Parts: sequence; C-alpha cells; structure tokens
Amino acid sequence: MPLPDGEFYRISKLPPYVFAVINEMKAKLRADGQDVVDFGMGNPDGPSPEPVVQKAIEAVQNSRNHRYSMSRGIPRLRQEIVAHYKREYGVQLDPDREAIVTMGAKDALAHLLFAVIGPGDLVISPNPCYPIHQYGVLMAEGHNYMLPVENPDEFLNQLENAFQSIAPKPKMVLVSFPHNPTGSCVDLNFFRHLVWLANKYGAMVVHDFAYADIYFDGYKPPSILEVEGAKDVAVEIYSMTKSFNMAGWRVAFCLGNPKMIHALSRIKSYLDYGIFQPLQIASIIGLRECGDYRAEIREIYRKRRDVLVKGLQEAGWNVDSPKASMFLWAKIPEMYEHLGSLEFAKLLMSEALTAVSPGIGFGPLGENHVRFALIENEHRTRQALRGIKQVLKTQKKVAV
Repeated sequence: MPLPDGEFYRISKLPPYVFAVINEMKAKLRADGQDVVDFGMGNPDGPSPEPVVQKAIEAVQNSRNHRYSMSRGIPRLRQEIVAHYKREYGVQLDPDREAIVTMGAKDALAHLLFAVIGPGDLVISPNPCYPIHQYGVLMAEGHNYMLPVENPDEFLNQLENAFQSIAPKPKMVLVSFPHNPTGSCVDLNFFRHLVWLANKYGAMVVHDFAYADIYFDGYKPPSILEVEGAKDVAVEIYSMTKSFNMAGWRVAFCLGNPKMIHALSRIKSYLDYGIFQPLQIASIIGLRECGDYRAEIREIYRKRRDVLVKGLQEAGWNVDSPKASMFLWAKIPEMYEHLGSLEFAKLLMSEALTAVSPGIGFGPLGENHVRFALIENEHRTRQALRGIKQVLKTQKKVAV
C-alpha cells in the first residue's frame, strides 16, 4: 500500500529553502565550466590547527577510542572548555553541571529547544536571523515572536514592551552576538539589561556565541555569562567551528544554567552517544594549546573584509565595515531594490559569477539585503569585485 499523499507533519512546517535556488544555479554554472566565486555559505576555508589534526590521528589509532563515547562529552573536554571560559571571560563553571559537549552549535540549539520548549510556548528571536533560530522553534512546537535586531538598543526596548504586553509571556529569548547575518554587536551592558529582563519576567535566555573569536578593530565580544546572575536564566553556545577552523569536526558546547544543561543532557542521552572520541580528544588540544591560532584566523578575515568593503565602496555600493563575525551584510544598491534579494542574488550569480546569500532567506526583515561570507581569499575576492563593478556600471548606463 503506498504512503498517503501530502507532507509529513514537521516537514510541512518548513518553508522552501531559499538558498537552494542559489546553490542550484552555482552548481549548474560550475558544471558548465564557469568559475563562480562563492561568498554564500559561511564555511571556513582554512585548515584546522596542525596540533589538533595530529592528536586526532594519534587518538584514532588507539582502538579504545573506537567505542561509544558519552553523550555529554568526555570529562576532560568539559573541563577544558570550563578552563577556557575562566581564561577568556573570568567565568567560573562547573564542568559536570554547567557544561555539555554537542555536535556543533545547531545540535545544541535544536535539541535544547526540544528539551525546554513545548506546544504554544513563545520564543522571542531576532529578525533577520540564522534559519535554525527561527525554524528550530517551529520544529519544537513553539511560536516565534521576532524583533528587529540591527539596532540592539531598540531590540531591548521592544523586548521589554513584549514582556509587558504579550500574553502568554515569552518563555525564552534567543539571541546571537556578533549577529549572523547582520554583524550587529553588543557590549556587556546589553547583556546586563537582557539578564535583568529575563529575571524580572521569568524567561530563559539562549545566546548563540558562534562568532566569539572573530572580531576586529579593537572590539572583543562579551560572553553573557560574564554578567552576575546570568547562570540563573541563561545558557551560551560556544563553537570551535569558526574560532579554530574546525567546521567539519562538529564540536561545540552549551554552558551555563544547570537546569537547562540537565534538560539538554536528558534529550541527548536518548539520541546519541556523543561525538567520535578522537575528535573530542583532539579538541582538548585545540582549546589548551591553539589559542594563538585564533588571532591568525581573525587577521585572515580582517584582510578579506577590508578588500571586499573597499572594492564595493569603490564600485559605488555603500556598505558598512563589520567589526565582528565573518560576514558582510549589504543593503542592495538602490537601482536594484525593485528586484528583491533573491533576484538580485541571481543577477550577481549570472552576470558577475559571484554567489551571495539572499537576505530573504534569513527572515522578512532580511529582504533588500544580501550576505557575503568572507570565505574566499583576497585574490578571488578581487576577481568577484571586477564582475560586480561591471554589473553596477552597466546598470548605471542603462538608467542614464
């Protein structure tokens, strides 16, 4: 007997994946022999630290590491992330009650939502936002209430209004700074106010700290856990993906409030046996011995940022230089606003052989923007800029 027609229940909640359109165009052009410069996905292109790689090789060769691991992460790795937070932020954490290892930041966030959000629970999150921040809530049967995020102070004002006026009261606030895709940044006072609001209204806070170590121009992003009393209401997700060029290793951590950490641990105990143990052992070396490597990664992204920003500005595209993250969030040039972000991204692909992410894929307020990921080297960035300049120059001639 064939399966019934129609989508499965949770799949039906998910919209078409806008980025797939760009990915399909890119694949077709490359299959036709075209050299597309890809600023689309935020996928680090650099190698992982050599000491981490060598430790992984050594650990793989030990058959004791081929067994099931622990869903919460091995104790030594949890101890090492706690030591890292003590060094970097002056934050004291209990490795047994306030730290858990996850299979990347997406795993941490999606499964935490499953653990603590129920049908009808309201979650406040930014707009625009990284897609899992929005759709993870839907998959957990919660409801999104999205607030504009490009101005963090205004976000806080609207958040307080939401707590005062919405019924039922929001159960969680989900934020991420430095922000993907906009690059918005905050200081510690922002988190102090957020923690105060969460305590006042009895809400949980989740801070996705994926870009903790990608910052420029004298700015350093704060951890929400630096705020006194933050652990009463908040957890933070820290990832080794961007900080250590370890995207494929899928090693991240959820840290902070012990009740939320325990709930995530319970969910994970039913779902997995943890990350392959050699990867966890190697990650210990990354946190312990490869801190200087993060500065090298930052400098690579800074140089790429400067080349891209300078080139776009010279082409007449007015963009702001981000002070953190690995992204440039750019408002579509006025002459192209009528196209919308998806059609403009398709135009850059076809005419400039340059792939960018359409802003609409990050939520309604992402429209009329595109996102550049700083994942191409300076030479290829200049190559893309030549194509972009030609597109903008041609359109100006048509307008005249």
